[in-house]
Amino acid sequence: MTRFSKMQVINAMASTGMVPVFYNKDIEISKSVVKACYEGGVRAFEFTNRGDFAQEVFAELVKFAAIECPEMILGVGSVVDPGTASLYIQLGANFVVGPLFNPEIAKVCNRRLIPYTPGCGSVSEIGFAQEAGCDLCKVFPAGNVGGPSFVKNVKAPMPWSMLMVTGAVEPTEENLSAWVKAGVTCVGMGSNLFPADIIKAKDWSAITNKCAEALAIIKKFRK
Repeated sequence: MTRFSKMQVINAMASTGMVPVFYNKDIEISKSVVKACYEGGVRAFEFTNRGDFAQEVFAELVKFAAIECPEMILGVGSVVDPGTASLYIQLGANFVVGPLFNPEIAKVCNRRLIPYTPGCGSVSEIGFAQEAGCDLCKVFPAGNVGGPSFVKNVKAPMPWSMLMVTGAVEPTEENLSAWVKAGVTCVGMGSNLFPADIIKAKDWSAITNKCAEALAIIKKFRK
């Protein structure tokens, strides 16, 4: 069962403005990363379904977060079919994210009032996803689709659109300010937030600092 309501999830994503995207097969590393992000101010975290037995790591992560990071909302990413969505929802996923839009996933998530954020690469895909009940759509791959100008131009005729961008997002003032000014609801950030050398060195405080700095930049340009 999920710990947070649909409205709580979307509000957390929108209010903080950033959703870290991460995967590691080592449960202890994953726990440390989630904890570091939490201490940096993150309140919505996407664990991607990208490795063998990823669901087992996620199940343990959900139990860990419930105790150690009580306000952290955990969701799953890289979901392309309804069966996988159902599996992770059963394990406690509070939201589902995918690289593409699959209407059958929307049905599974809507039935349980769980946010489904599908990857969309065109205005029509965003429109179809919204018709299927997707409140927050992911522009992906954001850098290839058109960058901040794409978001700005979608919002002009469709100002009600809530968009998360993933791909080509960096924890710098120049990059984040452009996305925020374009009108994104939030950004999804993976490898640029979790450099391989920092993970290898287990420098969790560096991740905490990166998260805090990124969130501060987003807050600054939202004013």
